[in-house]
Amino acid sequence: MVANPAAQSPTARWEGKKLAEEIYERTTARIDRALAPGRAPPRLASIAVGEGGPFNVYQRQQAKMAAKAHIAFLPSVLPATVGQRELEEKVRALDQDPTVCGVILQHPLPHGLDFLRAVSLLRPEKDVDGVGSENLGRLAAHRPVQVPAVALASRDLLLHYGVRPEGRTVVVVGRSETVGVPTALLFLLRGNEGDATVTIAHSRSKDLDSVLRTGEIIISCVGRPGLLTRANVAQRAYVVDVGLTTTSDPSRPTGVLMQGDANASSLQGWASALTPVPGGVGPVTVANLMANCARGYELLAGTS
Repeated sequence: MVANPAAQSPTARWEGKKLAEEIYERTTARIDRALAPGRAPPRLASIAVGEGGPFNVYQRQQAKMAAKAHIAFLPSVLPATVGQRELEEKVRALDQDPTVCGVILQHPLPHGLDFLRAVSLLRPEKDVDGVGSENLGRLAAHRPVQVPAVALASRDLLLHYGVRPEGRTVVVVGRSETVGVPTALLFLLRGNEGDATVTIAHSRSKDLDSVLRTGEIIISCVGRPGLLTRANVAQRAYVVDVGLTTTSDPSRPTGVLMQGDANASSLQGWASALTPVPGGVGPVTVANLMANCARGYELLAGTS
């Protein structure tokens, strides 16, 4: 990529709303096709630990979006004092419930609870977050069952706006087992929706700025506002901002300032495209979560 500021066009703003609507339309159509006489509609269960936290807000948002996709939503809130054994019993019960086709375990969990151990009790079809051990292993083996919705959202936004990762250099910033690692694995899958050359960068990467500058596509998911600027993003790169940091801001109607990892003003007129925060990856992530629920419904019925 040759830097030529004079020839640089404005940075495209990749909103996620339209794509999310398209995913909802496809999801409801899939559910309608999978419905058989006498069979109940899909049911999505969500487990949160502790009252009054952000996960209760997430559950309300998930309930709204599930209704939009014609999916019944079953929220449950366990006490903050719940132990690992009780948490696992709840997960097992939902896994064995034949009327439930998808389960979400809100995370991170309070200190002392093992998220991966609990979520890995789910059969892969019901693990709609795609973060259990079996789903991650299948993704690494190029045999995915359920892929994390945020990873799908990153890829789908690129495809929606006409950018195929095939043959391109993709830098994923962040190596969490729920976002960074599965996102990198997704872009490595064979086929014209993958086949990228992928680098995972993280807090221990030597000379992070130099690593970032190699990316034709950058997917950042570390929650570090202002991380991405002209100083470390190659000109004409595509930036998918998955990072989300919230801080109190009484001047805003919501009372909260939401920031991504990218410095949007610095990248304007420099990057080819940038997903906004909020409004970019977020809506597509929730839509893909509902699509994963529909996929679980199909797989459990043997109709996929």
